[in-house]
Amino acid sequence: MRIQVVHCHPLTDSYNHALFQAIVTALEQGGHEVIATDLYREEFAPAMSPRERRSYHSGAYDDAAVSAYAETLRRIDGIIFCFPHWWFSMPAVLKGYVDRVWGPGIAFEHDPAGGRIVPSLTHVRLFGVVTSYGSPWWVTRLLAGDPGRKVMMRALKPMCGKRARSFYLAHYDMDRSTAASRQAFVERVRAVVSRI
Repeated sequence: MRIQVVHCHPLTDSYNHALFQAIVTALEQGGHEVIATDLYREEFAPAMSPRERRSYHSGAYDDAAVSAYAETLRRIDGIIFCFPHWWFSMPAVLKGYVDRVWGPGIAFEHDPAGGRIVPSLTHVRLFGVVTSYGSPWWVTRLLAGDPGRKVMMRALKPMCGKRARSFYLAHYDMDRSTAASRQAFVERVRAVVSRI
């Protein structure tokens, strides 16, 4: 499979970057073609331009500034996101990537009759998320409602194929994590990715 791994963390010595490297390595060892997309290292500009926003609902979204990212999305078989949750949400750079790249004519089409959107990434057969939260799982899910997970699994994943395989792996309570808990999570990620 051709699998894109979209990573978003500003520090290359971070735990999240180590997760990114583990994912890429496991996929390559499994014989997959990997497109490693490191948004910070690529200096992805997250702010949507006035031209992009104005064209968003026009039927001809102007994706010229992100055309290389859009083309990658159109030709992959799978995608794995790797990022931390900050304030129960994805980092701003990743949100900007979603806003600008997962746009009309790329990830979906507007249905003018009913206002719905029609998925365009039906060729994508794998949708995965590897992430971390500073808070314990019960704070994230019960008190905050886990909005980041909802965005990934209820908004982005449905743009992919109806039978797309998916997984969501999260290391909760990072603020009190230990070397052992972090290593165990890396091994869990490797095991899941190795089975793709």
